[in-house]
Amino acid sequence: MRVIAAIVVASLLAFAGTIQAKPPQTPAQRAAKAESAATPPLTRLPDWAVPESYDLALKSDPSQPGYSGTVTIAVDLKRASNHLWLHGKDLKVASVTVTDARGRTHAGKYVEAAPRAGVARVDFGSTLRPQQLKLKFEFSAPYNQTLQGYYKVVFAGNAYAMTQFEPISARFAFPCFDEPGFKVPMTLSLTVPDADKAVANTGDVKTVAAGMGWKTVAFAPTRPLPTYLYAWAVGPWDIVDGPTIPPNPWRAEPVPVRGIATKGNGDKMQRALAMVPAIIEHEEAYFGFGYPFGKLDLAALPDFSAGAMENPGLVTFRDWLLLLEKGSAPNAVRSTFNVEAHELAHQWTGDTVTTRWWNDIWLNEAFATWMQQKIEGEIHPDWHAHLARIEGGQGAMRSDSLVSARMIRQPITGNGDIQTAFDGITYQKGAAVIGMFENFVGPKVFQQGMQAYIKAHAFGNADADDLVDAIAKAAGKGEAFKQAFKSFLDQNGVPLVATRLDCGAKGGAVLELAQSRYLPLGSTGKPDQLWGVPVCVRFPNGVQCQMLDDKTGTMKIAGGQCPAWYMPNADGNGYYRFEMAKADRVALSKVIAQRDDGEQLVYADAIGAAFQRGALDAGEVLEAMRELAPSKVRQVALAPLGTVEWIYDHEAHTDAQKAAIRGAVTKAYLPRLEALGYQRRAGESADDVLMRSSLASTLGLEFKLPTVRAALLKQGDAALKIGKDGLPNLLAANPDLLRIALAVAVEQNGKPAVDELIAAIPKTTDPVRRNAMLDALGHAQGAEADVVRNFALTPQVKVGEMGMLLMGQRDTVAERDDLWNWFTANFNRIVARTGVFSGGYLPRLAAGGGCSDAEAQRVEAYFKPRLADVPGLPRGLAQTHESIMLCSALKAHQNPASIQ
Repeated sequence: MRVIAAIVVASLLAFAGTIQAKPPQTPAQRAAKAESAATPPLTRLPDWAVPESYDLALKSDPSQPGYSGTVTIAVDLKRASNHLWLHGKDLKVASVTVTDARGRTHAGKYVEAAPRAGVARVDFGSTLRPQQLKLKFEFSAPYNQTLQGYYKVVFAGNAYAMTQFEPISARFAFPCFDEPGFKVPMTLSLTVPDADKAVANTGDVKTVAAGMGWKTVAFAPTRPLPTYLYAWAVGPWDIVDGPTIPPNPWRAEPVPVRGIATKGNGDKMQRALAMVPAIIEHEEAYFGFGYPFGKLDLAALPDFSAGAMENPGLVTFRDWLLLLEKGSAPNAVRSTFNVEAHELAHQWTGDTVTTRWWNDIWLNEAFATWMQQKIEGEIHPDWHAHLARIEGGQGAMRSDSLVSARMIRQPITGNGDIQTAFDGITYQKGAAVIGMFENFVGPKVFQQGMQAYIKAHAFGNADADDLVDAIAKAAGKGEAFKQAFKSFLDQNGVPLVATRLDCGAKGGAVLELAQSRYLPLGSTGKPDQLWGVPVCVRFPNGVQCQMLDDKTGTMKIAGGQCPAWYMPNADGNGYYRFEMAKADRVALSKVIAQRDDGEQLVYADAIGAAFQRGALDAGEVLEAMRELAPSKVRQVALAPLGTVEWIYDHEAHTDAQKAAIRGAVTKAYLPRLEALGYQRRAGESADDVLMRSSLASTLGLEFKLPTVRAALLKQGDAALKIGKDGLPNLLAANPDLLRIALAVAVEQNGKPAVDELIAAIPKTTDPVRRNAMLDALGHAQGAEADVVRNFALTPQVKVGEMGMLLMGQRDTVAERDDLWNWFTANFNRIVARTGVFSGGYLPRLAAGGGCSDAEAQRVEAYFKPRLADVPGLPRGLAQTHESIMLCSALKAHQNPASIQ
């Protein structure tokens, strides 16, 4: 009876709110209300009007330029107002009907209050009291052309429509509250042509005829989700069954797995689908929580702005990631597995528990990256996932060394901050920091904290405090631990831990520790930052860990005896760089070849980091290369080459200096490539295949060794011979080297090779072959480079493929000048084709690789007047400008005479 009475009272109050005379307002109240309605919220929507559910019905034919539909949003109006705010962009809203709690309807008005940001206002026509409302919108919209929102792709003559809403593109598709904190269920129905198929987050529950040539497919309601995770796709898809994942202790129902591919490509999905059960079962066991979204579809989309997207029940991928063949290269197979593991990990971190706001997107992406590496290590230990984690952290350190680097928890001041949050800081730095603290408290303890976090916030939202508190509670840690963890989240930069062994200290040997911020030469940053660094040091007798949360500290060495050597970053688990006293470094160098592969990798990184600081010269780097190149661990052997390439491109000015570097590289690496050969060998390891590809690319394309280029050109020329189908005979080359062989052919043969590839790409639908040809075209030189760049702006190149054509050929000043001239002449066309989400990348696309003050000034002068034109440009410009200035400073500091 109380429930019924409460409902009656609430209804009467709501009804009264629609008819009661309103008390007169003071001038100040009227002014405040007018200002509130006139000033759109450009960051977060107010919390006094929140959605409770969506009922979305669309009529969609991908062959047409647009679609139409209705959406009914149940809204909790928490305070009296004559309007509310929500999101919508590029929508034509024909009508808005507001139904109050009593069931009375009001004609609302949809106002595009901030069109560029996609913020809209709905005016009620009168002030409504707090109550439950329903807002029904009738609208239409064009299919998006820049891979955002509900977008359209024509592939192999067939039209497809599909969604990509993360981070803030649901507003392109329908009126909504487009923020992660608004997590509610959606019911979807799609009216589509009879010949097309429709898929969505949930399974279809009913299909009925909807007039001549049309049908309506209704889907089950979703679990509570934010708008960025809603997903659907329409077109002549192949839908193929994969394995069914059986019930287990965490889940009572089986999970059917399906593949969604463009017409004719469904049979290529079985290898990718076969990976899914083991991944899901390992992730369920880790989280102690069954996969919660019923069915699981993996969709290979014909064009896509991201690598993949974790939409629950309908995970979407770039097509080449899922369309594997029996002879697919090992790197392709590993990429597929890792991207699947990443996106499926999101079903827990991101989908089941969703970040409350975009400043904590690391809770989604960093944890999915970390879990992906963990699952890879469990299922494929021979793939050395721990090295990928270390390499990922080191790559993030290069960005994190910039003063302009983002924090993991970067404050959000506008859409540009949201759109630039999906970077190496969020993914790789975040994963490395998680791994560091997992190692510090112990994997089992960390798992207990993760399980508690998932269960406490399932189907809701969380923030960084929730996660850190859960880990601290499981580990029995207090505020000092929490502050240490947050010190890596709430400030940018890489800690530099300086170490010195003191064997004469009273009470036994100690290791003196001091921390500062790692800064490359020329940086304007300040070194006096503090972190709570979990420093773990390997000594000959074992590993010791200690939290360094002051400027200096002392680690007492167990047993008190002076060790013969030590490694400041045991197993490479720490997200920090180290600087050893010279005698200590010499001692470590004598045993580094006997250390495990992770420690060898961080040692190699320390060499490059010291060079970037100006502490080592080119000669010392080349000597380190000679020491590390013989390593049996592929990643360690190749680690010095990035720094050596920089020396070759920017420091070696004379033919003699370049010849000296080529000679050192030839002696260190060419025998290894020649031993591997240029063709696949029966029974060879995947690691050998990957080493062959890496060496062929570096020696053939970067250092241009004649013998390597001759072998690759032979394969490239064979691949370019026209076959019976009128297309290049790409199968004539080793598939592992196809991209590299074609690139050499483009560099050597010029226009004939460029013309042939440009003619072949529109006729080629296989994504792996397209990628190889497109990547090769990125190596076009001289006048042909502009031909290729212009080709990138045509419909024959997918939007998601443009980067392969535009990021190459920038090693020399002349090449960068040519690229700059083309870019500035075509800036508006580039923005129009790539959309606003390219903003953070445009300065790097235009000027990345620059290494002079003049180039830095040029990029700043060009983009500064345009900073308000495209979201994300300010951060992209700051980072590109700073990178160029640092390169210029290092070039001025280094002495080419040291090259020998």
